[in-house]
Amino acid sequence: MPVKGISRDELLHVAGIARLKLTGEEIELFSKQVSDIIEWFKELSKIKTAGVKPSFHALETINVTREDKAGECFSKEQVFSNTDNKEKGFFKGPRIV
Repeated sequence: MPVKGISRDELLHVAGIARLKLTGEEIELFSKQVSDIIEWFKELSKIKTAGVKPSFHALETINVTREDKAGECFSKEQVFSNTDNKEKGFFKGPRIV
């Protein structure tokens, strides 16, 4: 029994694709809900949006990271100057077994 926008067969087809087994009550409930959603989208399609710029975020975002530039590297002495956890030119971490 089709309800407004979607038929029972269409709903069962979509449920099959999603590998869902629906009971009779669920079929009736979801038919109504999906049909309501389709009606809402029909209402939205009536809105005049010509000339409206697409928006992907409510607030305008900008990239605040700095440009990546090559610079001088630290020497090994500078790198290991603030740690006691070093061995053979590497940082030494706790043993994990």
